[in-house]
Amino acid sequence: MIRANCRARFTAADFDFIVRTLSRSCTDQVSLVDLLSDSETRDSILDHPRLVDAILCNAGHLHISSQFYFYVLARHVLQQAGIVDRKLCDYIASLLETFSRANRLQAPDKIDNHGRAYISDMLLALTCATPEQAFLLRAHVGNYSLFISGIFHENTQRRSLRGGPDIDFYEQIGRTNYQLVAGHATARRCELTDIYEELANRFRDVRLALNQLSDRLLNLDDDLRPSLCL
Repeated sequence: MIRANCRARFTAADFDFIVRTLSRSCTDQVSLVDLLSDSETRDSILDHPRLVDAILCNAGHLHISSQFYFYVLARHVLQQAGIVDRKLCDYIASLLETFSRANRLQAPDKIDNHGRAYISDMLLALTCATPEQAFLLRAHVGNYSLFISGIFHENTQRRSLRGGPDIDFYEQIGRTNYQLVAGHATARRCELTDIYEELANRFRDVRLALNQLSDRLLNLDDDLRPSLCL
């Protein structure tokens, strides 16, 4: 299950990248102590536009984690779209990191050993799913819909001309399933209720921000992996 936990999984190399990037100017100097000692200070530092520039200017030669890569870029486009909640940005970054691995496009293995690559199959599985399985399936459908319509929107539009689901389908199915899982006990236990509610309410805004990310900033290779030196 995807959590809003990218910021909790930054590595020593990520912090070193921040220090090196922001210490080039006396006005922007930052120390490792600043990054590690206070979460609010760290979050503020992570919003610095120079981090985005440094990532984009050195694509393919970065020794940073995928979670850091996706968080910084997702935070950038979401803020531009007026979406400023850091927890939501963290969740979107985790979603991108997870789905950037092609095998994660299938449904969770604990539901079906073979996985399910199509939304129709996932929805059909709901008819015989336990409440816990239904939660995982619906969360996956919401996440899958957002990723496909956000990152691969041009491909989705082309496929719709040949009879495939269009963007409106993914928006509707994504919003509906996020709203349904928001009220689930598991969402409350995992502190995801507010995120699912926000994604249900602002699915299109987030999707359009991810369109911008895909078109202008994101560098994914043929295996859907970020072009990083990890």
